[in-house]
Amino acid sequence: MILLCGIPSERPLELVATELEDRGAPYAVLNQRRFAECELTLEVVAGEMGGLLRLGRRAVPVADVSAAYVRLMDDRALPELRGVGPHAHLRTRCRALHEALDQWLEVTPARVVNRTSAQASNGSKPYQSQLIVAAGLRVPDTLITNDPEAVLAFRARHRRVVYKSMSGVRSIVRELGEEDLPRLERIRWCPTQFQERVQGTDVRVHCVGGEAYATAVRSSATDYRYGHQDGEEARLEAVALDDDVAQLCLRLTATLGLELAGLDLRMPPDGDPYCFEVNPSPAFSYYEDHTGQPVAGAIARHLAAA
Repeated sequence: MILLCGIPSERPLELVATELEDRGAPYAVLNQRRFAECELTLEVVAGEMGGLLRLGRRAVPVADVSAAYVRLMDDRALPELRGVGPHAHLRTRCRALHEALDQWLEVTPARVVNRTSAQASNGSKPYQSQLIVAAGLRVPDTLITNDPEAVLAFRARHRRVVYKSMSGVRSIVRELGEEDLPRLERIRWCPTQFQERVQGTDVRVHCVGGEAYATAVRSSATDYRYGHQDGEEARLEAVALDDDVAQLCLRLTATLGLELAGLDLRMPPDGDPYCFEVNPSPAFSYYEDHTGQPVAGAIARHLAAA
């Protein structure tokens, strides 16, 4: 039995469910938005994990779960809890369910795509960058500081510099321009990450089950995810990676303990690629919908093979 955790209408989960149906692979869905209908009880008998996961009228023995695909949103922000007080029964019950689910997913022998512990490196971009370098990929020259003078010296050395959050919270990557300089004093209260702007083509690589799918993204925007705000949509195209680059991506994914990852690379006109970050819960559907690359199919195969 394969367990899908999240919101069924969310595109990545929807694509994987469709692929499992097409393969005739049995699966169950834990719908976060119906948490009030779900219950998880766990027990350990003679060193073996047991228990029952109730999903509405359906009951799934946890021992029957061979694999799980997890795309959970922050349960504290679920629409069903809007306006519900912090100590209300509904909210505390929801939190308890998610805590129990997370603890079980950490220890179950089932294949989990991905465990929370494996995603932890994404919470600190500086830490993750060290792991990226250790795996054999380059990262841009980086400065993390709250000193405006250090930023100006860094900019003078590289000429073109971008800035972004150093946490796992998504931020819009922007180039440091003249209009930003009067605001540099603000970083004294908020250390910020600055990087040299690397020239080249953005490539998103999805790694799963020993397979790597690469998508070239062509856009003049500093952050192509938000290029549409300036009236320019990114152009996506499936591309083939050199075998050595693909192996580096797969090795990094495995080193981080991830079953699925989205790696953001930039390919310079010549030389080795740079890796900006590794996304442990990638919204691969954006790339699959534009290119037809079978990432969801690869995830389904990986789950079904467990």
